[in-house]
Amino acid sequence: MPGLNTTLHLDMLRRWRHENALGERLSRGLRLIFRKQLYGLEWGDPDVVSPLQFIRDEYVLPFVNSAQVAVEIGPGGGRWTRYLLGFKTLYAVDFHQELLDQLKRNFGRHRNIRFIKNGGTDFPEIAPESVDYIFSFGTFVHLELDLIERYLEAMRMIAKPDANIVIQYADKNKIMAQLNQGFSQNTPDRMRAAVLAAGYRILGEDTTSLWHSSVIRFAK
Repeated sequence: MPGLNTTLHLDMLRRWRHENALGERLSRGLRLIFRKQLYGLEWGDPDVVSPLQFIRDEYVLPFVNSAQVAVEIGPGGGRWTRYLLGFKTLYAVDFHQELLDQLKRNFGRHRNIRFIKNGGTDFPEIAPESVDYIFSFGTFVHLELDLIERYLEAMRMIAKPDANIVIQYADKNKIMAQLNQGFSQNTPDRMRAAVLAAGYRILGEDTTSLWHSSVIRFAK
């Protein structure tokens, strides 16, 4: 199971860059070029794929507020970041500088984004109880429960009492997660137990829309 020092995401980023190099893109045609404008869209575009559209419309867009502060954990190339640009301040937090550099190339022109490299589960530069919304998609599916528990503890420090926290995680009850060796040994029962043990209230869940994972929303 990948740990914090895994090169899993870096390997995928480098493969994506190779596939989208000029020669490769020209050879595969315009349709493929447009489909992969952002690193990460190869796993589904929330503007196109129905289950992801649902997650976008139910767990992301309703919480975007121009007067509030948000954190995205593990933003990748910005597949979901583009929906969070309406926040007053958006902290993009990642363990890998190379991924943050890729995100900065895509969204660095937006002055409300702060790019933060963390040490694994911490949130440097973010003030205590200053965040209204925390979101992560495509990251916690690869984290085992011990790391998730550390993240939950760290999130309590930066989240306001009424902040909404939305996390996608691996659901090994589903066959597609069982077939993915990079997915952690997590289930809705385990995730609920970890969230409650960390002192949060569960506000909502979706265990049916996604084919390999589930989503949970909670607050302090």
